[in-house]
Amino acid sequence: MHLSFSAYYTLIMAVLVLLLGKLLTRHIRFLRDFNIPEPVSGGLVVAAVIFALHQLTGLTLSFESGLQSAFMLVFFSSIGLSANFAKLREGGMGLIIFLCVIVVFIVVQNGVGVGLATLLGLDPLIGLVAGSITLLGGHGTAGAWGAVLEQQYGLSGATALGIACATFGLVIGGLLGGPLAKRLITRHQLARPRTNAEQQSDRTTVSEGSDVANFESPNTAPRLITAEAAIETLALFAGCLAFAEFMTGATKGTAVQLPTFVWALGGGVVIRNVLDYGFGFKVFDRAIDVFGNAGLSIYLAIALLSLKLWELTDLAGPLMIILAAQTLALALFAAFVTFRVMGRNYDAAVLAAGHCGFGMGATPTAVANMQAITNQYGPSHKAFLIVPLVGAFFIDIINAFVLQMMIALLR
Repeated sequence: MHLSFSAYYTLIMAVLVLLLGKLLTRHIRFLRDFNIPEPVSGGLVVAAVIFALHQLTGLTLSFESGLQSAFMLVFFSSIGLSANFAKLREGGMGLIIFLCVIVVFIVVQNGVGVGLATLLGLDPLIGLVAGSITLLGGHGTAGAWGAVLEQQYGLSGATALGIACATFGLVIGGLLGGPLAKRLITRHQLARPRTNAEQQSDRTTVSEGSDVANFESPNTAPRLITAEAAIETLALFAGCLAFAEFMTGATKGTAVQLPTFVWALGGGVVIRNVLDYGFGFKVFDRAIDVFGNAGLSIYLAIALLSLKLWELTDLAGPLMIILAAQTLALALFAAFVTFRVMGRNYDAAVLAAGHCGFGMGATPTAVANMQAITNQYGPSHKAFLIVPLVGAFFIDIINAFVLQMMIALLR
């Protein structure tokens, strides 16, 4: 039996998934503590129900894929449109060094995944799925590359596999960062735990760090997202999507052929910085974030509705081996590379906690890790500047191009 949903009904189902996820996150503390996205919370429950129906009745469901692709491109366009190169100067040399550390880590993470997948007799591309595609890239990147690997390289179940790995990474990233940083601080005597009175007096400092993470100035009144602002923002997204469509067609079959979502991201970077530096146009960052987050939520909801979990049953054992090895690799890299390269001081320890957060999770997980450390030991302005800048957009740009090169080598 097969049931197909049109674009309208697909959108309705996606919204229901988001509402379910919101309800679950509100009532289940575990989901809040580990920053599990609402579309993932609701989508995994619905995917499990669809899996049970398939096993019991043989029923399969299909949803409008064009709608999913459109919202995916909106999300990646928002990352590019947020990439203001002035932020690179603001981060200084510390940001450049940290970016270099992350580039090396991407290669290591994918090397661990591909190496173990090969040893276990799996397609090496599965190692990339259980590598930086999902663990560093998160759920959005997992779905985007999963679709590419399924359609262009015939890797069945890549999207479902990616969503599972990304969810695992969110939990582990939240568990790993705090204890690792505390061990580094204690072992090297970098700071002492603060008293309750000292922690209370520094609440405003932590809030200031959060403001940096959100790229909002606490001294300016927020600009409202009006109809005019929404139209202006839609025009920017339309430019990114048009650029992506043109470049995908123009480079097809050439040495610089890239997935469409990479061109959407790149188009956003070009448009943002041309407007900033060429025309002095002030891009409305908060509106871009709202549109991008909405696009990601609907895209993930549709992706999770489309999961075919029955395609993963044979990969459960090997996948857990690879993910366990990735956890160990991240812990060792953060402790012996990130911490040492970034200065072997208190800021470096907090950066190591942040690295664990987005190295197997997402930027909110990284910020939560750092806040847990700074609440206990004191503020780290350097870490709260660098990690959100890297996690918000630079990491996705770098990861996309490194993955494209590694896939080309494997194929």
